[in-house]
Amino acid sequence: MSLIDPENTIPEARSPFSEAWEMFRGNTAAMIALVILCLIVLGAIFGPYLYPTDPFDMVWAPFSPPGADGFILGTDYLGRDLLAALIHGARVSIIIGLAAAAVSILIGVTVGALAGFYKGWVEELLMRITEFFQVLPTLLFSMVIVALFGASLPMITFAIGVVSWTAVARITRSEFLRIRELEYVMASRASGATNAKLMFRVILPNALPPIIVQAALMVGSAILFEAGLSFLGLTDPNVVSWGQVIGSNRQYILDASYTVTIPGLAIFITVLCISLVGDGLNDALNPKLRSR
Repeated sequence: MSLIDPENTIPEARSPFSEAWEMFRGNTAAMIALVILCLIVLGAIFGPYLYPTDPFDMVWAPFSPPGADGFILGTDYLGRDLLAALIHGARVSIIIGLAAAAVSILIGVTVGALAGFYKGWVEELLMRITEFFQVLPTLLFSMVIVALFGASLPMITFAIGVVSWTAVARITRSEFLRIRELEYVMASRASGATNAKLMFRVILPNALPPIIVQAALMVGSAILFEAGLSFLGLTDPNVVSWGQVIGSNRQYILDASYTVTIPGLAIFITVLCISLVGDGLNDALNPKLRSR
């Protein structure tokens, strides 16, 4: 019998990325959320050029309701265009979310990787530090940092990131503890690979899927954190974000609820889309959940 398959019925090998993408595409909610999220990002990038109204300009009478006098979303308590504030604020809120998530990932991956790789007293020390940060009230701790060092955007981003890294550290540690005992890691160690190479070139790439999922979810959490700080007045008044719009109009929530409801809906939709995309990534990157 010939070993050659004349009908070419042997399936071609597929890359893990293509398999994950096919699984992600099968999740209808995640795909819809991804499309909406892409539209929000595109609006944040190109919106200020398509609608160049300055969000700080007092363009009309205060509290003009949505649709009145040509203003699609109305005006706030100072007569500023709410649509302009929403468009310009999208860029700041998304940047804060991404930057704060990056800070959290950097701290969490570093702590978790060191704890899971070295174990022993290093793990004990780092996990005790992690538990200390985990039991702290995160919003209160971030409020203290911002109140002490100023309500600038870099400080707000740092405050959010420094209180949100514990989940990433625990996930990274558990993955490192699991992967470091596998055969290919032992083979790399036997071939003379250094600890740094084992950690960042052998183990970490294989531990990335759950970290990527957690990173996606942390972007949404950071946006919510920024909105909470802004609602309490701990924000930069010279920069427009969705949270800043809510915070500046919070006193008039009963008189003109749309000034708080509209940016609140923008935050809700964005965070919901990020959460659905994260759930889709979890299903796509975790083989154990692919049959779900």
